[in-house]
Amino acid sequence: MNMHTQTKLEGSESSIRLKGPARMIRKVLNGLYKGCGAIAAMFLLAILFIIIAQMVARWSGVQFPGSANYAGYCMAAASFFALAYTLNHNAHIRVTLFLSKLKGWPRHLADLWCLGVACFLSCYLAYYACKNVYISHLIHDISQGQDAMPLWIPQLSVAIGSVVFAIALLDHFIRTLLFRDDTFAEDHHVEGEEF
Repeated sequence: MNMHTQTKLEGSESSIRLKGPARMIRKVLNGLYKGCGAIAAMFLLAILFIIIAQMVARWSGVQFPGSANYAGYCMAAASFFALAYTLNHNAHIRVTLFLSKLKGWPRHLADLWCLGVACFLSCYLAYYACKNVYISHLIHDISQGQDAMPLWIPQLSVAIGSVVFAIALLDHFIRTLLFRDDTFAEDHHVEGEEF
């Protein structure tokens, strides 16, 4: 980490000293995002183990029904659980062609507009992902593959990941509104950062 970035982070941390309930909420949210990142990593490891099990099953002539479906469920779970974590670490792809030209209040308003649209869309996704889980459970929907798994089980990871992602975007929207978020700054670096 270079000195300029470290000084900027120290300055932003000192100007964002949270007290009481706000500090506790910040710790809970950061823990939630990191926990979801860890869960996403475990699902990636599960994909590795499924692939190894497929190879061993093929070599030994044993059937492993539904293995491709399980790998797909794990991939969807890893993708959705990782959304909030990657957003918090500025790892999402952002097209800043227009935003990079703006400075000051216009940039702040543009960031708010972009985050507002993202919040709306993520809440929409979270709502329908949760509704999908409920309907699949209600009608006892099962997968069409050999595993015949109740679909609400893999859909649950998509719903949880979507809800946490919506929370993360709302969190960033509120912090940006209050001038307390520099996550999307061009020279932002996250090592050692604890907002």
